[in-house]
Amino acid sequence: MVPIHTNFEKRYGVKAEYWRASATAVTDRAITEWRAGKPGFDVVFAINGTVSLLKKENALAKFSAPAAAKFPAQFKDRDGILNAFRHTPISTLYNTELVKAADLPKSFDDLLDPKWQSKIVMPDPSRHTSTAQFLWNMQKIKGDKWLDYARAVARRRPFLTESFAPVPMALAKGEGHIGITYAQYVTQVKGPLSHVVFDKVFTDSTDLAVGAKSSSPNAARLYIDYLCSPEAQKIIAETGDFPLAPGIYPNVKDTEKVVANAIFMDNPSDEQFKKLKEDFRKIFLGQ
Repeated sequence: MVPIHTNFEKRYGVKAEYWRASATAVTDRAITEWRAGKPGFDVVFAINGTVSLLKKENALAKFSAPAAAKFPAQFKDRDGILNAFRHTPISTLYNTELVKAADLPKSFDDLLDPKWQSKIVMPDPSRHTSTAQFLWNMQKIKGDKWLDYARAVARRRPFLTESFAPVPMALAKGEGHIGITYAQYVTQVKGPLSHVVFDKVFTDSTDLAVGAKSSSPNAARLYIDYLCSPEAQKIIAETGDFPLAPGIYPNVKDTEKVVANAIFMDNPSDEQFKKLKEDFRKIFLGQ
């Protein structure tokens, strides 16, 4: 986000103070502040599945970025609150020094092969909301057998991380051979990394919204509109992320295949998320 914030400040003279964490941590902090009556954010953004929880808390104000007018209709929030500006495909990354091309998995089922025992790196779905959402959306592929699939993944005894961000570093250091994380990390993290694109790629939009009690609502709206502008969308692509502006792509291997195979994830309800994390705690941690 540094290049975007630098350009934003040069263009508008407004400095952006940015706190970064996993989508789960961002949303948990914002909800805690909101419920305590002391929201400290002007803008919040995270993947749709988690920022939607803030929307349900009525912690966000209405604003639709004019610069996003030509974005695909499927990303438009019917309530005019959330502003999608990029999407985050979940791919299977691997260490090119540890995995031969002939051994690469070609499907989600191939991840269950015993040869990957204790060699998979992925976020802990009992703590990481996005991974819980990812596994829950396996029903789009596996139908009623989706939870059986999650159990089979757990039997491979994966190395569990806090979120998607540590996965590529763990792979680069040889702590695992393959990992489930964002496709963008192929270019954003240094190391012997590549990824394999399956015929179905789960993805979710990253959404921006103005805080309902923002102390600088005009600056917040300006910031959101800028991130949806062609200038910022090109910067987003240059950093390896997947922008929503039509015709702008990142320099990531097999980008067009990733976009063509993308399946946008549904969002579990609050109660479903709670139940999922309880189930995954038993399945992945035996607790």
